[in-house]
Amino acid sequence: MAAKLSGVRERILAQASNLFYREGIRAVSADKIIAAADTTKVTFYRYFRSKDDLVVAYLQEQSAAMRTRAAELDPDPCTGLLQFAEAMGSQACAAGFRGCPFINAAAEYTDPNHPVRAVVSEHRAWLHSLVAERLQQLGATDAGRLADQLLMLRDGAMVHGYVGDGTAVGPALAAAGKALILPHLATPEP
Repeated sequence: MAAKLSGVRERILAQASNLFYREGIRAVSADKIIAAADTTKVTFYRYFRSKDDLVVAYLQEQSAAMRTRAAELDPDPCTGLLQFAEAMGSQACAAGFRGCPFINAAAEYTDPNHPVRAVVSEHRAWLHSLVAERLQQLGATDAGRLADQLLMLRDGAMVHGYVGDGTAVGPALAAAGKALILPHLATPEP
């Protein structure tokens, strides 16, 4: 019975994830999710006390998936960063791409103290640390500030992939990232 109940929760979350990403979080009602998941309100609220709890679970699931993909990056810091840029480009070229789910959620939840924004902030802090750590491994000076700049590029690339030409995102992100990083690398002594 527990597996069946867990399956229902996962079905609700899967339907919500699809709808939130495709249509926008605030545009999707709990009733629409309940219908898409083929469940009842009682069952929905058994697993998620509120729609906001479901949004938090959706973003946590998105973050976990990204962390899993990041763990598969090449351990070489340069190669890993290039793979990261390529992955962003591939994502931006995918059918149905609507931008970064975290940027989208932050735009819809403007209160910085809201639990949804807390998940967004936690994810972005993890992403920043991932990039900064790779930059430190490369020997980049001021890795934290440089990671901020690279994440700004990444954010712009995600938006561009949604509103512009997604096929240009990967190569442009890699080229811009290299242009930012190279001046910050310690030059070898003669």
